[in-house]
Amino acid sequence: MSKFIGKACLVIAGLVAAASASAAATVTYINPEKMTDVPRFASDRESMEMIFREHLNQLAAKLPAGQELKVEFLDIDLAGDVFPRVPVRDIRVMKGQADWPRMHLRYSIEQDGKVLRSGDRELADPNYLMGSRSYNQDLYGHEKQMLDDWFRKEIIPAR
Repeated sequence: MSKFIGKACLVIAGLVAAASASAAATVTYINPEKMTDVPRFASDRESMEMIFREHLNQLAAKLPAGQELKVEFLDIDLAGDVFPRVPVRDIRVMKGQADWPRMHLRYSIEQDGKVLRSGDRELADPNYLMGSRSYNQDLYGHEKQMLDDWFRKEIIPAR
């Protein structure tokens, strides 16, 4: 039994070390209450922020160990338009007209406190309803796809 516990501790220690060495993301939102189109209720806005933070952490895991992706969202305009229906819940309708998702972000990739790369980008996907998407059923799936495309085109090739 004690051999099993010892091996389990070694495995856990290895996983913790690997997790701490992997790339990470730091995500901040600059004045989210003034952004173009984010959820109006604080709890919904916090949920959106958490979803984007988790997604960027998943993308940052593709970076080499020790690198950190830092992203500041300066503006967000979610896909679709909001129609307030009841006092506690809004309905987002996507028509594929001038309601495509847009994001303005500032980013940097750092390693050992040194900035390897940085930039300021305005992302947009006017064709967000065309073609197949990885996140069709996900909340903020169009925005996640846009972040994936940006990461794949700009961050990964620059490695």
